[in-house]
Amino acid sequence: MATDRPGRSAVDRRVESLDTIAAVLPMERRDELAELLSDQDVETLRHLVNQGMGENTLRALASDLAYLQAWSLAANGSSLPWPAPEALLLKFVAHHLWDPERRVINPQHGIPTDVEDRLRLQGFLRSTGPHAPDTVRRRLATWSTLTKWRGLDGSFSSPALKSALRLAVRATPRPRKRRSAKAVTGDVLARLLATCRTDSLRDTRDRAILMVAFASGGRRRSEIATLRKEQLSPEEPIRVDGGPPLPSLSIHLGRTKTSGTDEDEVVYLNGRPVEALYAWLEAAKIDKGSVFRAIDRWGNVSPRPLDPKAINDIVKQRAELAGLDPTQFSAHGLRSGYLTEAANRGIPLPEAMEQSRHRSVQQASSYYNNATRRSGRAAMLL
Repeated sequence: MATDRPGRSAVDRRVESLDTIAAVLPMERRDELAELLSDQDVETLRHLVNQGMGENTLRALASDLAYLQAWSLAANGSSLPWPAPEALLLKFVAHHLWDPERRVINPQHGIPTDVEDRLRLQGFLRSTGPHAPDTVRRRLATWSTLTKWRGLDGSFSSPALKSALRLAVRATPRPRKRRSAKAVTGDVLARLLATCRTDSLRDTRDRAILMVAFASGGRRRSEIATLRKEQLSPEEPIRVDGGPPLPSLSIHLGRTKTSGTDEDEVVYLNGRPVEALYAWLEAAKIDKGSVFRAIDRWGNVSPRPLDPKAINDIVKQRAELAGLDPTQFSAHGLRSGYLTEAANRGIPLPEAMEQSRHRSVQQASSYYNNATRRSGRAAMLL
C-alpha cells in the first residue's frame, strides 16, 4: 500500500479524490467539501460514480451530504454520527421547519441564531425563514440512504420522526408552486422562437434548443445540456399526408431519471426541429461531442457542454425578449407545455407519454385534466 507524501494532509487527499470525479460530479466548492466530508464520504461518492448513478442524482446527493455535515458541525460541533440517533433527526426537523410568527415572539424557536449565522456565512443558507418541507424530506432521505449504504440501520421510519415532520409541515404552511408557473405551450413557444430571428450563432443555437427540447417530449434541461452528437441517429425521411419528405432522427437518451439501469430511452424528431438542430451543428461545426455549447462574446463556441442552468436562463431570456414575464417561465415549462399542448390537440395520453417518457400516468394526466377542465362545459356555465 502506497504511503502519502510527507506533509500531505487528509484534506489534500480528499481534494485529489474529488478531482478524479469532477468530470461526472461538478463541484464548485471542492476545497470546502474536502474539509466537510470524511474519507468514507468521498469514497462513497467515487463508488457511486463508478456504478453509473445519474449525474443529477449524484450532484444532489453530494450537495445534501455537504449541507448535513455543515449543519452537524454548526449545531453539535461534530461530524454526522452513523447511524444518527433519533434525537438528532428530530433536532434537524426542529431546526428547519418552524413557525415564523412564533419565532417573532420566541427567538429560541427554530434554528439557533449562532447555527444559522454560521451556515449563512458558509453559503449554505441564503433565504430567510424555514426550509421547504420537500427540501427537508429530501435531505432526510439522503441521510437515510447513506446510512443504508454503510450497512447500518437508522431511525428514519420511527413514529416520532414521522409525527414531528407531519406537525412541523402543518406549522409552516407554504403554497405549492410549480417549477414553471406557466407552461410553454405551442403559442408561447412560437413567441420565443420569433426572438431567434437572425442567423447568428446564438439565435441558431437557442432556436435548436427550444425546438428540440419541446418536440422531443419536453426533455429535462439536464438531458438537453448533456446531449451528445453520438446520441443522434438519422432515420429514413417520413411523409405526412402526401407532403414532401421530412427529415427524421432518433435521440438515444440512455439512462434517464425515470428509466431502469439498463434501459436505453429513445425519442424521435421529425421536420422543423431536425432542420433547426442540423443548422446549429453545421453553423457551430460540431461533428462530435456535446451538441449544445456556450458561446463567448466574440462568437467562439466552447468545446464544453452548457450547464443545465443555462437552459433555464435561455428560456427566461427569450421570454423577456418576447415581451413575457420571465419569472413565469422556466425550462420545466417546456416539459409541462409539451403535454398540455398534446392535450389541447387531442393527442391520446399514451401516445404523448411515449415521447415525453413519463412513467407516472397520474403526473402526466394532470396536464390533460387541466386542459380539459379549462375548455370543458363545467368551466363555461355563464
